Amino acid sequence: MAYEYPTDKNSVYISDDGGSKLTLFAFMEAARFARHWLPFCREKRLVERSPDAYFSNNNCCSSKDEEMKTMYEAMKGRVENMVERGEVNEEYLTSKHDRDALNKWEPGFTHQDHPTIIEVLLDNGEDKDITGYKMPNLVYIAREKNKSSAHHFKAGALNVLTRVSATMTNAPVILTLDCDMQSNDPITPLRTLCFLLEPIMGLEVAYVQFPQHFCGINKNDTYANEIKRSFRVDPIGMDGLQGTCYLGTGCFFRRRSLFGSPLSQLFAERRELNPEHVVDKSIKSREVLSMAHLVANSNYEDGTNWGSKIGFRYGSLVEDYYTGYKLQCEGWKSVFCDPERPAFLGDIPINLHDVLSQNKRWAIGHLEVAFSKYCPLMYGVNSMGILMGLAYARYAFEAFWSIPFTIYAFLIPLAFINGVSTFPEVTNPMFYLYVFFFVGAYAQDLTDFLLTNGTIMQWWSDQRMWLIRGLTSYLFGSIDCSFQKLGISALGFNVTNKVVDDEQRKRYEQGTFEFGVTSPFFVTLTMAAIINLITFVVGVVRMVFFPEKFGEMFVQMFISGFVIVNCWPIYEGIALRVDKGRMPTKTITISLLLVGILHCVTFFSLTHVRH
Repeated sequence: MAYEYPTDKNSVYISDDGGSKLTLFAFMEAARFARHWLPFCREKRLVERSPDAYFSNNNCCSSKDEEMKTMYEAMKGRVENMVERGEVNEEYLTSKHDRDALNKWEPGFTHQDHPTIIEVLLDNGEDKDITGYKMPNLVYIAREKNKSSAHHFKAGALNVLTRVSATMTNAPVILTLDCDMQSNDPITPLRTLCFLLEPIMGLEVAYVQFPQHFCGINKNDTYANEIKRSFRVDPIGMDGLQGTCYLGTGCFFRRRSLFGSPLSQLFAERRELNPEHVVDKSIKSREVLSMAHLVANSNYEDGTNWGSKIGFRYGSLVEDYYTGYKLQCEGWKSVFCDPERPAFLGDIPINLHDVLSQNKRWAIGHLEVAFSKYCPLMYGVNSMGILMGLAYARYAFEAFWSIPFTIYAFLIPLAFINGVSTFPEVTNPMFYLYVFFFVGAYAQDLTDFLLTNGTIMQWWSDQRMWLIRGLTSYLFGSIDCSFQKLGISALGFNVTNKVVDDEQRKRYEQGTFEFGVTSPFFVTLTMAAIINLITFVVGVVRMVFFPEKFGEMFVQMFISGFVIVNCWPIYEGIALRVDKGRMPTKTITISLLLVGILHCVTFFSLTHVRH
């Protein structure tokens, strides 16, 4: 709300898909605080306009700063007190409007079964800040949900926001922002308009995507949360073609782009939802609110084009990738804007299991697109050309990295333990081909990383997490997607956990891996660590007794040694740590048992082949 932008043209819509009265109370408090905060930002010409970020950086150097910080901490304290109690205290409700709004949570109201709730917390036509300036519109939305209607996860919520905002204000530009992101530059909307209003190519631009930057990342980015390949390196390359993919947050859309191709507009089932519709009534008027509630109903989309040809697209857990892909297939272009000062900052998961779960969800969503009729290798290439088709295919088939990772981590080492070598000797000319590919690939990756302001240690963390994802997120994502195609299991959408305790935070800041929970992810990692350690030890023993076989065993020894170095945090979690984040004993036991079974299967299989 504190953007450097005319407040009468700025409307903020909040989707509370959890349908929590505590969340609505928090926004009521935030709306009251905003009446003081927005003038404070203008007066001091702040660049950092998130109050939490501003006060966290110890910017209190005047009595006005201290007064504002006290007001903010009081507001924050009231919200946290309500969250701890689990209910809203009547003494904090200062108006009948607030009481009536919170009374909508009647008995039987659940997160998955409740009516639509739309509350106008600030109305530009009525509300002003303490200096008399108009306030931006602020609207809270909890869309209707019930067990008999599909809600389509985040894409469904975005489409409800698109429709409700159309009935109330219908601005031509839409910013989508996740709940864990904050604005970091007040002129970002003006920067965006430079692209959307460009007279020659601007009309073809569907969206302007800003990269995801994060705060709170430790020195070496232990879990590779920056995801530089997907969020920085690849978008730069795609921007040189038809434009980058949509990354799910920090993206400004031209509303018109959600309604068909640049040359052929599709019209919604109600004229009030079309991008050219002009709203000439107050957002609090009975007619507008009635229409807003109607288009937020759980069954409103039945028999319409929403999610298929209009709005954010359904059919994949990664609605961002899929929506951007479909828009560009329709002929739209996009822009990747990466200013020196990040436009947005986000929070990150600092728990390894949460990181891997998030990546698994992305892997499943990408594979859903890969094996649909809109496969980038066919539909994408035909619609956008071979280069853009391959660029999108790089994401769609990323989970297939699990195949070589699994072979290198399990099958080849087990074969080596049983006396079968699969790599050429150092005297064989093919050996140098292996060296070329290994050194060349890693050198290119390191170069890309350093060119996007990364460090060597951050790159090491990134490539280690790439290997870890290959044996966990990509592997289990591929399995789950395969089961889905066979009708064996149904997929769900798990929101990444953003809540951590102080001990987890301390371990993360120290760069210590967080295991702590029993998970199939950690079973495969532990198995790979154990198998390659055994392989390396077996190789050393053989070299001692049979030094003439050094050339034959070198490549396998090198690869197992490389895996061991990358798996060092796992060895620490197994044997050297006693804190709550160590590897669970159950996971270690299961892994050892499965390693024994794999070894027996490999031994008898190879023995049978020899015979």
